Amino acid sequence: MIGRNEIMDFSREFILTANVIEKDYVLGWVLAGISNHPELSKSWVFKGGTCLKKCYFETYRFSEDLDFTVINSEHQNESFLINVFKEVADWVYEATGIEIPKETIRFEVYTNPRGKISVQGRISYRGPLQPGGALPRIKLDLTDDEVLVLASVNSEVHHPYSDKPENGIQVQAYGFEELFAEKIRALAERLRPRDLYDVIHLHRHDNTKHGRDIILSALEKKCSFKGISVPTMDILENKPEREELQTEWENMLGHQVPVLPPFEQFWEELPALFEWLYRAVVKPAPSFMAVMGDAIDTAWHPPAMSQAWHISAPIEAIRFAAANRLCVDLTYQGSRRLIEPYSLRRTRDGNLLLYTVKHNTGENRSYRVDRIQGAQITKIPFTPRYVIELTTAGSISAPSTNARIGGIASVRPQSIISSGRRPKSSTSDYGPKYVFECSYCGKKFTHKTNDSKLSKHKDKDGYPCLGRTGFFVDMRY
Repeated sequence: MIGRNEIMDFSREFILTANVIEKDYVLGWVLAGISNHPELSKSWVFKGGTCLKKCYFETYRFSEDLDFTVINSEHQNESFLINVFKEVADWVYEATGIEIPKETIRFEVYTNPRGKISVQGRISYRGPLQPGGALPRIKLDLTDDEVLVLASVNSEVHHPYSDKPENGIQVQAYGFEELFAEKIRALAERLRPRDLYDVIHLHRHDNTKHGRDIILSALEKKCSFKGISVPTMDILENKPEREELQTEWENMLGHQVPVLPPFEQFWEELPALFEWLYRAVVKPAPSFMAVMGDAIDTAWHPPAMSQAWHISAPIEAIRFAAANRLCVDLTYQGSRRLIEPYSLRRTRDGNLLLYTVKHNTGENRSYRVDRIQGAQITKIPFTPRYVIELTTAGSISAPSTNARIGGIASVRPQSIISSGRRPKSSTSDYGPKYVFECSYCGKKFTHKTNDSKLSKHKDKDGYPCLGRTGFFVDMRY
């Protein structure tokens, strides 16, 4: 099992709370346990939003549940599921030290609204953060009430943490086209925020231009199986859930991403998706941004994965902004500018360059990453002028976080380790804020630097506290 510090590294990198990162870490190992179980590995097919995050999109919303289509209907039995998951829990503990207390393993078999059998499971875990009180939980949804139109694929699970097995983690999963069709079907049937978010991301990725006919055929079969019409914009606009879809956008997705894009940005892209799907209207194909200069190392490309870069600039936050087509408020050499991020390149002497467009003027600009003083994701959307190269889709391979990535060793610059200092900004309250919790009294403090030392203070009851250091719990921008 990895240490708490590694969880905190990723928490800072992604601008998400540590418990969200920890759950993502544990999900990877639960998937490994399932894929290594002789009765489950070939009979459970991974699907849903977590499948998109763990198997296809390296820069995506962090999901919380595990969804499977169960090929063997005999597995939808409470006693069977509890027994096999105790075995999964043993495997995970032996492999990592992550504890899944067996008394917390629960499965409920029920009749779903379609009159078919489904299963909802709950497991608790004790991971690197070692929380007090109630343990965090993972939900599992199992069903055989779904038609698998295409063959499942053996997919690599994205696990960017340092304890990734040498041979990786593989799981039987829905293929890209089947996932796309299933998400459109789900959007039509229940109109939930996560389905809209997922469908638009699927449409944005280049994979979609190769499988349009397959996706449409699979969608028609899935809708027929569920007894619903193939969706159109008119059908979605007139569904009674349409208003709730917008009001629940923040509630259902806000905690899964560092910054939630505006609802309108996603809803307004739906007509183009249906035009492409039903009428084969070709999506606009922007050109690649010109990267000038003989000093560029043309053989280097950013790793197709999320990782903790251990540098002051929040690269993964910028990559998230690019994937979600959101502008970034960039502080560079003492001044701020609103930019659209497109590409990350490396020079032959090892410097990373971020290639962007200034949103307000349309000027192409590049910035040395080591000179970036702050980067804040905004809610201002942009329409890509070039191919967004900062994110990719497809099978993901994740090199060890201990390796040298892009010519930069995975250690923090000494100036940051020793003092917690960051480059000065032209605005004193701009940039990250580090939240520490006193290890004695639980009181929280917000610091401008990554310094866990606490000044003298009183506890929540007004008495002097002995605590002089705190542990990191959050980062805010």
